Amino acid sequence: MRRKTFAHMNCSVARALEVVGEWWSMLILREAFMGTRRFADFQRHLGIARNILSARLRKLTRQGILRRVPAPDPRAGRYEYRLTDKGRALFPVITALRQWADRWVVGMDKLPVRAIEIASGEDIAEVKVASRAGRELAPSEVALVAGPGATRATRARLAAILKARNLS
Repeated sequence: MRRKTFAHMNCSVARALEVVGEWWSMLILREAFMGTRRFADFQRHLGIARNILSARLRKLTRQGILRRVPAPDPRAGRYEYRLTDKGRALFPVITALRQWADRWVVGMDKLPVRAIEIASGEDIAEVKVASRAGRELAPSEVALVAGPGATRATRARLAAILKARNLS
């Protein structure tokens, strides 16, 4: 059964989910951030079927998140998959998701992994939303306003939200 597409939605979150929202894609990215590069290693670490892994790697490559390059040692596999700049930009997303799960799903006393800064050995800080001045912001302190690509419907919806919050 084919899932609904979000490609037509005038929403950056929906469009991002169209690209990386499928759970195998997110787990492939987790593996890539952990240093996994070869098809067989992705398959072994994830326990994913070859056909599904092939399809997800193809999509992530087509989207410019991974790039397929010749392996330095062809005996271990002909190709490797490397994160692109676009792929590395997903690091805060993966980190925030892991931190959320640590707190709300797994529990801080049962962490499967910790992320530490290599230079200091200290745990990394929690991913936060902050003002340009660096002050942490709560959801109630942020408003969404129409951007240059907003459709008429999106502009109307955001205007109504701002009006309801007495911000218009």
